[in-house]
Order: sequence, then C-alpha cells, then structure tokens
Amino acid sequence: MKNFVIGLVVGVAVCGLTALILIFAVVKLVGSFGERPVSVADGSTLVFKLEGEVPEKSQPEIPLPMFQDQTPLTVEQVWDTFRKAAADSRVKGIIFEPRGLEIGWAKMQEIHDEILQFKKSGKPIISFLRSPSAREYYLACATDKIFLAPEDSLDLKGLRVEAVFIKNTFDKLGIHADVIHAGKYKDAGDMLTQTSMTPETHEVLDQILDQYYGNLIDTIAQGRKKQADAVKAIIDQGPFMANEALANGLIDAFGYEDQAADDMKIRLKQTALTKLSAKAYSKTPPISGGVNRRIALVIGEGEITRGSGNSSSDDQGITAAGFIKLLKQVEDDSSIRGVIIRVDSPGGDGVASDDILHEAKNLSKKKPVVISMSDLAASGGYFISMTGDPIVAYPNTLTGSIGVIFARISLHGLYDKIGVNKQMLKRGQYADLDSDYTPLNDEQRQKISGQIDAFYKSFVSRVADGRKKTFDQIEPLAQGRVWLGAQAKQNGLVDELGGLDRAVELVRQRAHFAASDRITLVPFPGKRSILDVLFGRADESNALESKLEQVLGNLPVGALAKGGFMKVMPYSISVK
Repeated sequence: MKNFVIGLVVGVAVCGLTALILIFAVVKLVGSFGERPVSVADGSTLVFKLEGEVPEKSQPEIPLPMFQDQTPLTVEQVWDTFRKAAADSRVKGIIFEPRGLEIGWAKMQEIHDEILQFKKSGKPIISFLRSPSAREYYLACATDKIFLAPEDSLDLKGLRVEAVFIKNTFDKLGIHADVIHAGKYKDAGDMLTQTSMTPETHEVLDQILDQYYGNLIDTIAQGRKKQADAVKAIIDQGPFMANEALANGLIDAFGYEDQAADDMKIRLKQTALTKLSAKAYSKTPPISGGVNRRIALVIGEGEITRGSGNSSSDDQGITAAGFIKLLKQVEDDSSIRGVIIRVDSPGGDGVASDDILHEAKNLSKKKPVVISMSDLAASGGYFISMTGDPIVAYPNTLTGSIGVIFARISLHGLYDKIGVNKQMLKRGQYADLDSDYTPLNDEQRQKISGQIDAFYKSFVSRVADGRKKTFDQIEPLAQGRVWLGAQAKQNGLVDELGGLDRAVELVRQRAHFAASDRITLVPFPGKRSILDVLFGRADESNALESKLEQVLGNLPVGALAKGGFMKVMPYSISVK
C-alpha cells in the first residue's frame, strides 16, 4: 500500500510537471509567432480599423491570427502609428474605418488632431463608415473623403446628457444613504439622496453640453467646409439615411469598402493596393535617424484605490501600491530621460491619491515630468497631477472637481423587510460610525463634517501649492466643480491645451533634447504576455464592482466599499 501511494504521488507530480513544461513550450511557440517582424512593402496603404474602446493601457494580447484583431490599440499606439506612417516613405495613404467607438470627447480630439497632422505629410486619408454615430463622423470629418454605403445611415442628431437618480428605489427597499461633502458642486452622492438635478449640477452639465456641441458643430463645419449655423440646421434634421446625408453634404460618395479602396488606387495611381492593417503596422520599429531619446509614458487609468500592492498593472484601475511601483521603476531606469504622466481617472480614495502624489513629486525631483490629461482627470485624478510640473489637457478634458465626499449606506429598513435583525454592543462614542445598521446621528454627522472640511482644506492647499497660487485664489475654483480643459486653462488650473504631441514637446524642451533627436514613448506598465493571462490572479469581486459601477453611473463602488474619504468626480458624464 505504501508503494502504491508513493507511486501515485510521483505520478501526479510527473504529470503536473509535464503539463507545466508543455504549457511553457506552447507559450514560447505562440510568443515567437507573435514576435515575427512585420514586412512593410513599398507603396503600402494602411487600413486603419478603430473599433470600441481606445484604452490608455495596453491589454493582454494572444499572438494568434484569430485573436489579433480582438486587442484594441491604445491611445499611444494610435498616436505612434499616425506619426510613423506620416514619415514612412513606404506608406502612401490610409483608409480609415472607425466603428462603434466608445471613447470620450478628449480622446476624440486627440485622434482628430492626429489625422490632421498626418495630412500635413501630403498623403491621402479617406474614410469608409459603417452605421456611424456622431463619434465616428467627428473623426471622419478630418479626412479627405467620406464613403457610406447607399443603404446605411448616419446617426447624427445632436447630443444629450441623462442623469440617473435612485433615491425612490432606495426608499422602496428601505435603504438610507448618508452623504456628506465639501464643496457645493461635490454632488457625487446626489443620485442616492436626490430625485432630480440640483441647480449646481444643472449649471455644470449645461456648460459641458454646450462646449461639446459647439465643438461638434465647429469640427463638422471645418471638415465639410460649411458655416456653423448651416451645420446646426442640418443636425436638427437628423438622423439621416445615406441619400439624405449625401444631399446635405455630410458625406462625399456612396460606396462600400472595396469602392473606397478603388478610390485610393486612383489617388495613388496604382493598379492594385498593397494593404497592411494598422494593427500590424503598429508593431513595426520606429523610423531610424537622430539620437533616440526614451520618454516614459506612465499611465494612470481608472478609479484610485489603495489596492493590494500585488501588481503594478491593475486592470481594475489605479492602485496606490501598484502605481508607486511604476513610478519607482521609471525613476530607477537610467535610459529614461523624461516622463509623461498620463491621467485618465475620476479619482477615488483620498489617502491613496496622496500617496501617489508624494511619489510623483519624488520622481519630478529626479527627471523632467509633464502631466498629460486624457478624457478625465478629476478630483483624485486632478490631485495626483499636482506635482508642480506643466499640465496639458484637451479642451474637452473633464477635470477639476476639487472636493471631498463621504458616503455611507444604512440597510436597516431593508433588513427589516427580509427578516434580518442585528444587535449591537459597542464601546466608544463613535464605534458604530461605519455600521450599516443605523443612519448617522447628529453627533456623528458633525464629526464627519469636521474631518471632511479638514480634508477639503488640505486638497485646496495641495492644489494651490502645485499651481503656485494662494489658497484664496484656488478655493473659488474648487467647491467640487467639474471644469472642461478649456475652462481650466482660463482659470489657471492647467497650463496648456493639447495632447500627446504637446506633452512630448514640453518634455523635449525641459530635458534639453536637440530638435533632431528622435523620441520614443515607453509605456509603463508595458504589454502583458500570455503568461500573465494564464497565471494572473482573477478577481471576481472587482468584476462585480465594475458591473455595479456601470449600473450606478460609474459611482466608485470599489473605493466607497473600502471606506475613507473620497476625492472622486461628482458624476459620470457620457454625452451621446
């Protein structure tokens, strides 16, 4: 019997080891397949398909043909692809095919401007659209020609903002929400405690909608060579069938993908196109020439939490421990001569934000740093940008929201409805401050309010220090108010308007690079391999939090569940 057990254990161990070796062998084989160099033929036309999300951080990629198109290009990869294609003599033109985009208005400005920059090379870029919304059409207006299939439609009909309130639902369920905030615009918890917009919320959302709509009108007017008032009148007639879009001068021609390709052949005077996907081209090395200068692109994307500290590449957002680890890696890398901290975050945990800012300041003492804001750099996302270094934002970036919030849910009424009873024993006046069984009493609210005020004053002071202004200059701009990048620039909350190009140029200046030096952006965190996918730690609770945040308008469920004071944007804004 003893020998049998020993044999069984040895057999299992050998099988396990063999399976592990096979897995690594397959991973190595698949990895080598994905790393094969991409051949770029002379006279190539890039087919630039852009669909769904355009994230800041790269996603895990499985290097097999069937999965190649499933991994989206990052903002940096899109930027680099346009930049390389403009300078690459082998690339003669681009067929641009955006579809079903799920990006914010700042990223739209980045990509739109990249197309305009590419056109300065003199190379043609044309668009083929499939059931486009305002987002895809916004980008296509920067190209030379727009094709739409004759039976398709253009969903261009203006913009709207919808606010969700669930207080009545909470009342029916017996749930009570206590929300305390500093700043009259810091209304992150209003969806839990109100049944409609406050005047402050209405004011801010109106301004955001006005700017986005104005930017949409101006972009279409410039791209289609029309007057702004004429574009407004046309949009009021939308959405459009393809024939209506053509009649109103919104598109240039009916056509399918092959007909768009035929048009490119005529432009390039070629008998046949040599097509290359932008996805494949993005993996080609940069064009040689000049001294190569490496600039770190440190990406902070998502909600800010304290995190477990197990990973420097958290898919669920910005963890303090993980992001600090990235900053230290950049600081210790002697090949990195400058840093762009790219922020796309609504904020989150106040203590985590403070930890990140402290380490970002340490990095700023060692290397030239520039802050680049993406779609969203608000509240804690704005706080971690206060290193004192130049801040670049897009005109449509959502930023500011300098304020603090505390939220707590009481489930006593719900427990009564479902037959749950709790008994509490406590020692200490405030021991039940975070209990889910009783609402806050007057003494508890006063206690929390005092701490909230202290956190708020500290937040404003940190901003004043980072912006080199006084407390009294910043406080009227705080109050939890969300600003657009253009407004933030006017109020001195950011330094310049622009995207990655401008951020790179500022680092170039601060690092004293020569004009002929070639810039390479090095993303942190970098790409994750298939091994990371196979052996990474799945976190089902984070997935559940993500789903809840979608339902609750991206209210930071994860950060709120962990407790503490939140530096978080007051609401999730999706203009459609």
